Amino acid sequence: MTPKPQPFYKKPWFLILGILLVSFNLRPSITAVGPLIPMIREDLGLSNGWAGFLTTLPLLTFATFSLFSAAIGKQLGNSKAILYALVLILIGTVIRVQGGPEWLFIGTGLTGIGIVICNVLLIPLIKHLLPTQIGLITASYTTGMSLFAAVASGISAPMAIDLGWGWRGSLLTWAGLLVLGILIWWPQVKLHPKNKKTADTHAKVNVWKSSLAWNVCLFMGVQSLLYFTIIAWLPDMLVSRGFSAVEAGLILSIMQMIGLIGSFLAPMIAVRFKDQVGIAVVIGFMYLISFSSLFSQTHWVNYAGLALAGLGLGSSVSLAYTLIGLRTHHQKTTASLSGMVQSTGYYLAALGPLLFGITFDIFHDWDFLIYLMLSCSVLFIYFGAKSGVAKVI
Repeated sequence: MTPKPQPFYKKPWFLILGILLVSFNLRPSITAVGPLIPMIREDLGLSNGWAGFLTTLPLLTFATFSLFSAAIGKQLGNSKAILYALVLILIGTVIRVQGGPEWLFIGTGLTGIGIVICNVLLIPLIKHLLPTQIGLITASYTTGMSLFAAVASGISAPMAIDLGWGWRGSLLTWAGLLVLGILIWWPQVKLHPKNKKTADTHAKVNVWKSSLAWNVCLFMGVQSLLYFTIIAWLPDMLVSRGFSAVEAGLILSIMQMIGLIGSFLAPMIAVRFKDQVGIAVVIGFMYLISFSSLFSQTHWVNYAGLALAGLGLGSSVSLAYTLIGLRTHHQKTTASLSGMVQSTGYYLAALGPLLFGITFDIFHDWDFLIYLMLSCSVLFIYFGAKSGVAKVI
């Protein structure tokens, strides 16, 4: 008797598709804002400090709710928690374009909470459901995340200006992708429900007492500070040098598109070596070279430097996520480390866009952005060397 064909939604490729669609929704609500900041600032009468807080607020929610995400996953099951998180991102996306500054900040906060739950829980979910493909799947979902971060940066200003949708219509567009992600992920809730309690032979590990865990945290924090500060303020810096808002958004988008190469290759390379010190140091020196190029007023030098920076940004976020899986023995420790790393890391990252916005309000000098990026590049090399050692928690 011929066995009944397995429904398509039960096949591994559908799970991978779901993971990719979740990843597609984890950056547009943040990266679409950068090119729109001048319009939002003018429309709502925001200062540079408050405009910078638009990027800082999601990071603060990332940092705070990372602490609770592992517990939420344990209570609901990772699959269901991710579904609810996608719904929360959708609600926040709709709310933030409905009125004045208060709705903008409330909606942005809600999207941040949803994003971080997905961020934290995807890593242990992949380790549990696809343990033999950690490198490939991590590479794929971080590349997908970076791809749509780049797309959002590139098309947000054209949608607002060229299509006449304004900054509100441009940000609201991403609700469609969220609805698609929710529909594709929905079957995973029944296929992979909350695990029943079973005897756990693994000793409980307190990651907060591990020096290795703290090094991974600080590595994550530095790379996140680099990424989110550049995403928030590079377009404005380019506009000050004579580029239009559309051109600045396009440059930011191309920079992130180049980063897709690093996003995909970094985890694939990292898992092939006993330690990851070398790859972290190489990326750090790429940052030093690329950010130094911004002191030049010559456009082709800026283009070359930003291309190298894009490659570094894509590589570093993938490497950070990969290290969370590589530095732990067990799925529960992975979830705990993921929450810890993203909490402390994003608290550090949150300082970047806000402090630079306040600094620029005082000094009106874009060179301070370059100095900040170069300082972080040195710290990136240091903590990359510390967290890349071949040890596990």
